[in-house]
Amino acid sequence: ARRARRELRAGGGCKLANGMAKGALRASGRSLGGSTRPRSAAREAGANVRRTPLARPLAAGGAPQESLARVWGHVASRRKGLVCLAGLGPEDLPSQADSIVRGTGDAPAVIEAAPKPPSDIEYLQELIAIQQNGPKNIGFFGTRNMGFLHQQLIEILSYAMVLTNNHIFTSGATGTNAAVIRGALRAERPDLLTVVLPQSISKQPPESQELLKQVENIVEMPDNDDLTLFEASSICNDDIISRVQQIICFAFHDSNLLLETCAQAKENKKIVTLFYLD
Repeated sequence: ARRARRELRAGGGCKLANGMAKGALRASGRSLGGSTRPRSAAREAGANVRRTPLARPLAAGGAPQESLARVWGHVASRRKGLVCLAGLGPEDLPSQADSIVRGTGDAPAVIEAAPKPPSDIEYLQELIAIQQNGPKNIGFFGTRNMGFLHQQLIEILSYAMVLTNNHIFTSGATGTNAAVIRGALRAERPDLLTVVLPQSISKQPPESQELLKQVENIVEMPDNDDLTLFEASSICNDDIISRVQQIICFAFHDSNLLLETCAQAKENKKIVTLFYLD
């Protein structure tokens, strides 16, 4: 025991471990000065033997569960710097602007509850999708607020999907939609790309109009020109959902329209793959 104590001191051991070593010494009947007493004398001293907060509950003879609980309570009281992250909601995550400007390195680590198991219908749909290796109609949705590296990855994904003869459906906004269009155009299969616009093409941003000049299949919705962009986008997303078998979406936790679109696609028995950017 003395040797362990010397090694702790020489190696810069923490005070908590040193206290446990001292408590073990006293509990075994050895004094800190090096003198020893018979075990019977130590038993008679009993309550007079000084113990560390960790050794005290274990030597009290109580229930193991209660003793361990007291030990853990003492250890937890020393960890004042730790914060319980369970129960954090979407409001605690960085916004879209924060994720783009500052990144997500400072985002809190959220301890999420175990997800609900998929229903039998969802399980069968995914099983059928795995077994069907043939081309599909795939809809791409995503946020406009996206960094350059994310757009590169989406462009590669869209390029690969078209090369494997999948028909891509997307909208004409910047960010995700523009990356999908560029990737599909690189595959040189214009017949496998359809862009559904929420309003007339003249309502789109100038950079989007320039990119859309290279697209052959464009579906415009001039009847929605008098609506707000949010309302027109909702109608456009519904139209894309009706045309495809699978949805791939890139969103933030506060992308309300995109999350509603994914929820509606699931209700319509579509396969949904959702990527969170935060």
